[in-house]
Amino acid sequence: MDATNQVTVIGGGICGLAVAHRLGRAGVRVTLLESSDQLGGLGTFFPMGDRWVERFYHCVMPSDTHLLRLLGELDPGQDVAWRNTRMGMIVDGARYPFNTARDLLRFAPLPLPHRVRLGVASLLLRRLGRGKDLDNIRTEDWLRGLYGDTVWERLLAPMFGSKFGPSCGDVPALYLWQRLGRESNVATRGYPVGGYKTVIDRLQASIEATGGTVRVNTPVLALRHTGTGMEIALPNGETIETDRVVSTVPLPLLRTLADDDLSARLPTTQLTYQGVVNALFFLRRPLSGQYWAPVLHSNTEFDGVVEMSALSGPETYGGRHLAYAMRYTDRESPLYREDESTIAQRWTNQLLRLYADLPLTTEDIVEVRIFKAPFVEPVYPLGYLTQRPAIEVPNTPLLLATTAHVYPEVTSWNSSVGLAERVAITLLTSMNHTPTTTKT
Repeated sequence: MDATNQVTVIGGGICGLAVAHRLGRAGVRVTLLESSDQLGGLGTFFPMGDRWVERFYHCVMPSDTHLLRLLGELDPGQDVAWRNTRMGMIVDGARYPFNTARDLLRFAPLPLPHRVRLGVASLLLRRLGRGKDLDNIRTEDWLRGLYGDTVWERLLAPMFGSKFGPSCGDVPALYLWQRLGRESNVATRGYPVGGYKTVIDRLQASIEATGGTVRVNTPVLALRHTGTGMEIALPNGETIETDRVVSTVPLPLLRTLADDDLSARLPTTQLTYQGVVNALFFLRRPLSGQYWAPVLHSNTEFDGVVEMSALSGPETYGGRHLAYAMRYTDRESPLYREDESTIAQRWTNQLLRLYADLPLTTEDIVEVRIFKAPFVEPVYPLGYLTQRPAIEVPNTPLLLATTAHVYPEVTSWNSSVGLAERVAITLLTSMNHTPTTTKT
């Protein structure tokens, strides 16, 4: 293969895999480097008997056009199991359904006038955001104006705080508006038949079938711009010389790898990131049967529960029911740095207390697993559309494909695949290849 066609992708999450897949389909030979022992990034797995279980929860939405197109491309016979899912709300330790107008009218944590205002404003929210510069409007300012102080302080502030931390009110309202275009309280959601590992395995097979190389357990130690290409330092003194690099690692990590010349050319936008602590509870019985329930003012460290088996079915887990409990938090926080077994014990007690009326007992909990990820969600500043980094790093053969680039889309497998398509088209155009992707 001509050296001018050499591309190295750093990072084996869904975005990196999708970029390498797209380039391989266009006739480019790619080397993909993943530092851990497993591909998938936030889509990694662990074995449970003869099955594989995702460490972090995911779902497919009917509006996920990029992801659905990729799934059909990898395997025209790939099925997505679609189910109607329900939402709940847990406030002050009490559980409420939160799907219909009747549910809202019976929602005791808010006085009746505020319930009505919540429902009306929510119905009109997408329409009310059209034509507004929501990228420069604080979420708190916009939502306080629409919903009033009571709804913001009682419900919305803790919900957004669970995602973005103390600066939740400063996040651009555009993020919320965009998210509402993807999700709804009563929603049809999907789960790939065979699980997400099936998708990752097919992406790897696609890359290798076109002559590409996929390497795990291969951390990048340093990245240097040689003037004509890039040099990548690997463990044991190994180096890779390549003409172009696509980096999918978070920008704070990339800055630690880049040499001084390259680092000076990287985007100057400084983003903070929320990590996540995620608990997986394998149960002998379901909880409420509601796919997603925020947990507010309930004396728990986790601030949300996702009953994955309500979407994927208990048969996916050998007849067990799976519930995720999560807390988004800074990677330097005491909780994030705490021992997993200690978190598991404490969160188990909190879950038992929260669902004691079922009754949920210790005998119902078969197994608990704790997983952490340090870079999950960027905390976007106001006006981020004008600050968002370019895909191409000026005067270098380096391209970026990170969560800092998907805004205003919601961070998801779908937005990652969409970003991968844009990066691949940009790269192929610069290499005088004809992009072979469908419309994005």
